[in-house]
Amino acid sequence: MATRGTGGIAAVRCAGRIGVVASVAMNLAWIAMYIRRRYFGGGSRSDNNGGVTTVEPSKGKPPVTEDSIVNLDHGDPTMYEEFWRGIGDSASIFIPGWQTMSYFSDLGGICWFVEPGFEREVRRLHRLVGNAMVDGYHVLVGTGSTQLFQAVLYALSPASDGTPMNVVSPAPYYSSYPSVTNFLNSGLYRWGGDANTFDGDTCIELICSPNNPDGGIRRAVVKSKYSKAVYDFAYYWPQYTPITEAADHDIMLFTVSKCTGHAGTRLGWALVKDTEVAQKMIKFIELNTIGVSKDSQLRAAKIIGAVCNSYELSSAGKTSHLFHFAKEKMAERWIRLRAAVAASDIFALPNELSGYCSFSMETITANPPFAWLHCKKDDIEDLEGFLRLKKIITRGGTKFGVDGRVVRVSMVDTDQAFNVFIYRLATMN
Repeated sequence: MATRGTGGIAAVRCAGRIGVVASVAMNLAWIAMYIRRRYFGGGSRSDNNGGVTTVEPSKGKPPVTEDSIVNLDHGDPTMYEEFWRGIGDSASIFIPGWQTMSYFSDLGGICWFVEPGFEREVRRLHRLVGNAMVDGYHVLVGTGSTQLFQAVLYALSPASDGTPMNVVSPAPYYSSYPSVTNFLNSGLYRWGGDANTFDGDTCIELICSPNNPDGGIRRAVVKSKYSKAVYDFAYYWPQYTPITEAADHDIMLFTVSKCTGHAGTRLGWALVKDTEVAQKMIKFIELNTIGVSKDSQLRAAKIIGAVCNSYELSSAGKTSHLFHFAKEKMAERWIRLRAAVAASDIFALPNELSGYCSFSMETITANPPFAWLHCKKDDIEDLEGFLRLKKIITRGGTKFGVDGRVVRVSMVDTDQAFNVFIYRLATMN
């Protein structure tokens, strides 16, 4: 009896330990599932067939309240969500599991990883808007315009004598130009600073027009037959600026994120005249990422096609016109911003720019995607730090090659974030 009793006690203890282990395992599994759902939007649910299907993806940034820290450092174009929610399924796409499995897209073209449908819609879009020539150009695709920028640096470097190419841009220049140029410490190219003060003949000049951060219209400033101009036209769309010409420069970069608002699709394209330069850019992307996601290209093609259809099909209503929606939204925001700046009496903004827009066929005022906000108070030399104390995160002027009394503020965030920003700005003194 004693033996059986001892064995029974041991069995109970063993079962208890197993129960504790099982309980801990279940708790760890629950915690892992919670973390996945909370931070990555993962998890699963049963479908109608009893199988398992992935739930909807992450929802991006959390909502902004009156007490939130408002992060307007990045040009995250979340204001466009309202438009795309409102037009229904015209830009939705279903990709079967067997589709887009091969590395290759178009072996008959110069860029073997560009989807023919994407290239077709890109050319269609430029012809609709009239902001760039496409005949006689190669269309290259990249993982955002940043990858294409890196491909351009590779394709145009080094100088004829084998020395690294200087990469320059007129200040204030886009803050990522120096960091992306110098990130790999390449022997092919190096950041050369402000194009206005560049003392040399051989360089790659980056011209962002309309300019990020101040919205100005730019032309090349380096006057040398040995300089190579690259035009960054991320913001040359009618919601931001008058379309005054169909640009026809040798190399022009564009991005889906600032055109349609789909930053998460991570897609950009380049229009390149010279075949040899295009081939070198393609080689860089091939070695860098073995091409570009077909799924992203198919989605972007569908989105761009929906934009073009809304203007070209007579049955489409004006509520489905992307550029009109975004232009009205940007104009309303700029009116409110200028009123808040006037009310605060400590800030200033650049003068308004206007011109005749060939797309809208009227004279319009530019509404840049960023506000270049100056501080008029002598005792505030670090405006970025000053606004951070007010729970507004911006990007300071020193990152753009100028002083710290100016900041860049995103104008394309959510209505919630913009409303809180405007309220706080108007009440500062």
